[in-house]
Amino acid sequence: MQEKKFKIVQAKKTRYILPNILTLVGVCLGISSIKFSLDLNFKMAVIFIILAAILDALDGRIARLIKGTTDFGKELDSLTDFVSFGIAPAFIIYFWELNNYGKLGWAVTLIYSVCCVLRLARFNLTKHGDNESWKQNYFEGVPSPIGALLILSPLVLELSEIGNIISIPYFIPVFTLLIAILLISKIPTYSFKKIKIRPALTVFILFAIGVSFVTLMFFTFETLIAFSFLYLLSIPLSSFTYFKNKKLNKSENLEEEHEDIL
Repeated sequence: MQEKKFKIVQAKKTRYILPNILTLVGVCLGISSIKFSLDLNFKMAVIFIILAAILDALDGRIARLIKGTTDFGKELDSLTDFVSFGIAPAFIIYFWELNNYGKLGWAVTLIYSVCCVLRLARFNLTKHGDNESWKQNYFEGVPSPIGALLILSPLVLELSEIGNIISIPYFIPVFTLLIAILLISKIPTYSFKKIKIRPALTVFILFAIGVSFVTLMFFTFETLIAFSFLYLLSIPLSSFTYFKNKKLNKSENLEEEHEDIL
């Protein structure tokens, strides 16, 4: 029975279809979140964006694990990201608060969506040379799923009942524009794609991941607030390590060129 299941997973068509199914579920979640925001059910709208972000983190990894990566899948993933993290969060924030600012609120909504699609287009064109593999540990700017969670953080803050900052004049439009700028900026941010973990720390890392999932299940909005805060704090650190690695890599390349000359 086990051998049969293994053959099914290894089947050529299944390897290509499975990751794309997860991606399509993600776009359905993003569109559904817009529907919930139209119904003023912002709690479910945010939850669906979270689920879409989780699927976005899984589909690519599953595709690489079962060797089911395709150019079609990459393009589909980008289009899904734009819907789920470029359009849906912008509409949620608009129906929640930005609509109170009239034309300004709608302009901010459009600007965020445009910045998201520009960020995704740039990501698709980004390629690293053989001697720049270390750059895979970083993104240029904030990735779209994180950007979506960040612009939703004022709404999440209200849903968590920790606080309410919409009473501050023009805070939401300004905050949304700042996140939009971070999307298209060239500020290095951690990608967490190729993190090297020492064997001695594996147990602690797994424990931390387990605790994070438990807190996300039972304290969803409070956990998102903590995550958003910690991520923003990590940006200066990621910039520091990026330029440090860049300087180190440049020095190593110069040494190799010097040895070749000799």
